Amino acid sequence: MSKVKPTIAIIGGGAAGFFAAINLDVSPMYSVVILEKSNKLLSKVKISGGGRCNVTHSCFDPKELTAFYPRGKKELRGPFSQFQPADTFDWFLKRGVDLKTEKDNRVFPTTDSSQTIIDCFLRIAEERNISIRSQSGVVNIERKDNLWKISLSDQSELEAEYVIVAAGSSPQFWDFLKTFGLEMSPQIPSLFTFNIDDERLKHLAGLSVPNGLVCIPSLNQESWGPVLITHWGISGPGVLKLSSLAATELFRLNYSFEVVVNWVGIEQEELIELFKELRIQQPKKNIHTFSPIPIPIRLWNSLINKYISEAMKWADVSNELIRKMAIEICACKLNVSGKSTFKDEFVTAGGVDLKEIDFKTMESKRFSKIYFAGEVLNIDALTGGFNFQAAWTTSWIAAQHISSRIKKSD
Repeated sequence: MSKVKPTIAIIGGGAAGFFAAINLDVSPMYSVVILEKSNKLLSKVKISGGGRCNVTHSCFDPKELTAFYPRGKKELRGPFSQFQPADTFDWFLKRGVDLKTEKDNRVFPTTDSSQTIIDCFLRIAEERNISIRSQSGVVNIERKDNLWKISLSDQSELEAEYVIVAAGSSPQFWDFLKTFGLEMSPQIPSLFTFNIDDERLKHLAGLSVPNGLVCIPSLNQESWGPVLITHWGISGPGVLKLSSLAATELFRLNYSFEVVVNWVGIEQEELIELFKELRIQQPKKNIHTFSPIPIPIRLWNSLINKYISEAMKWADVSNELIRKMAIEICACKLNVSGKSTFKDEFVTAGGVDLKEIDFKTMESKRFSKIYFAGEVLNIDALTGGFNFQAAWTTSWIAAQHISSRIKKSD
């Protein structure tokens, strides 16, 4: 009768779970199994970056890289010294996946298809005989005779010597982890858009500015970047970045706050001088049809309508009106009353409290031979591939440490 192989169980069939599984250097000594509660594998990989998969970000200094993580900045410094975006490039290249860096430093497969990443992971999993069990949600984990006994939603059980928890943002599993004995930070949205009902923005959905400055004065938080006007308010990288930076505070405010938008990203006094020069140089130009700043003309008209009649020329504008126009452009006050998220694609803050984890190994400080990786941790980042990089890094470290322990014990 053949001896049953010891098992490494990975909870979660997403980015972190798969990356951990395929980086384990233990086969054929151990059986490796991925447990996924749904029938969908790598679902966030599939939809990320508009279906192109924003694999990582072209930032190769660990200290600089951590600045993009509102939660996890301090803890990730060491892990990024072990596995950072340069290592991600190298890892995929060695496995036949070419990556490219775009102008904004986001990194994608050259195929512009997330399926390339998915196919790579599935191919390696098959080559290494990794078992993938879908619709196998974990309902309980307990220690038994130096093994982890895992109870599944289909009423089956399995025993594992090592466990890697990469369960993402599943609320049910987070509730279980609390009962398991881990301290958990509450789950809150991290990347979201601002809901705004304002006459100035109505009928402007789809318009955008390339370099806006979005501020939340009450929190002393601000963010630069493109700003997009939507049917429900404002979005775009400038807004999403700010939502991530201030996620905890905005949750406490119940997403009701004032935001101030500088639509052109230049100082108010500089814009006042520009308007005064225009009054001299182009006095006969109609103000509504001749905008001196790089914003869509419909947005320009909507912002100045309160002060400027349709027939008014630049020669007619007073210093007081110039000041009011500059305020409207550089310090446009908008009331936010709610948020919108990208359903399947949004990122959450919260998860396993970072004090629970040894970041040299990703192992629990309380429980031996159970590791944590990816979004289940209270780590989240700005848009641009940073969340995937945290997933690759934490799961790679967990896999390396388990592999090393097994080799030492042989």
